[in-house]
Amino acid sequence: MIIDILLLIVGLLLILAGANYLTDGASAVARKMHVSDLVIGLTIVAFGTSAPELVISIVSALQGSSEIALGNVVGSNIFNILMIVGCTALVMPISVGRSTMEKEIPLVVLSSCVLYFCAQDMLIDGAGDNVISRADGLILLAFFLIFMAYTFSLARNGGAEAVPEATAPVKQMKTWLAIVCILGGLAGLIFGGRWFVDGASGLANSLGVSESVIGLTIVAAGTSLPELATSIVAALKKNPDIAIGNVVGSCLFNVFFILGTSAAISPLKVGSIAPLDFYMLIGASILLFIFSLTIGRRRITRPEGAVMAAIYVAYTVYLVAGA
Repeated sequence: MIIDILLLIVGLLLILAGANYLTDGASAVARKMHVSDLVIGLTIVAFGTSAPELVISIVSALQGSSEIALGNVVGSNIFNILMIVGCTALVMPISVGRSTMEKEIPLVVLSSCVLYFCAQDMLIDGAGDNVISRADGLILLAFFLIFMAYTFSLARNGGAEAVPEATAPVKQMKTWLAIVCILGGLAGLIFGGRWFVDGASGLANSLGVSESVIGLTIVAAGTSLPELATSIVAALKKNPDIAIGNVVGSCLFNVFFILGTSAAISPLKVGSIAPLDFYMLIGASILLFIFSLTIGRRRITRPEGAVMAAIYVAYTVYLVAGA
């Protein structure tokens, strides 16, 4: 078990460092090729912030641990919505832009519902097993392309609130150093992803729990910790609005791109991920929409943040106790 925990920690550290170096190197090369900051933010930086979930999901799918891949995305989105938004609102109430409330958050609800229907073959088609097939993956990727087209259109028209990553500064570095960062970052992602998935699978076996529980809890929380830290720091600096943009973008990226790509490469068996987990994801998305209304004030308050965080803690306790 100790070796599995070490693999988890070292793998996660390698993934986070690899994503950071890859993003910095690719952004620097793009800048030298005169690519605009907007395009860099919407593509390279957005990819870099979701690279941990992407790498873990793809590696898990390729190694036959599809429950970790699916649990990672479902659990990450639940963690993003309930814990990141909840904890950030506890530090500082969050203002929600009109566009975010009317368009982006409903898209998060839609993505949760689409994922649920893709994963319910037995209920809908009477199939013998629930699988997110390659066809489902391609459908999710089609949704992702629509979302990216919408995001670029919004950014060009001045809707900066929906794309906070576009304003991220691009580090300047020499070309050779940028290439080293890219190659080193890729190596960190590849090896870190393998070690992390191996550690998660080994830990599940050692504890006698399913890979889905590990994916929904440890893996999901581990890959989302950087976003949690960023959001809380932003709240302490009296800029908590960043949390909503990051959570919305991350949730849509996770479902449409990461799961879409993973399923297109290798179909994902739903396994022991229960309908309750999908209901929790849909419910958390709807709760985010309801709380963002707050009788028309578009504000998530401290009491609402406390409710969201408490729901996540109760859900996690239920998962661990039921394992």
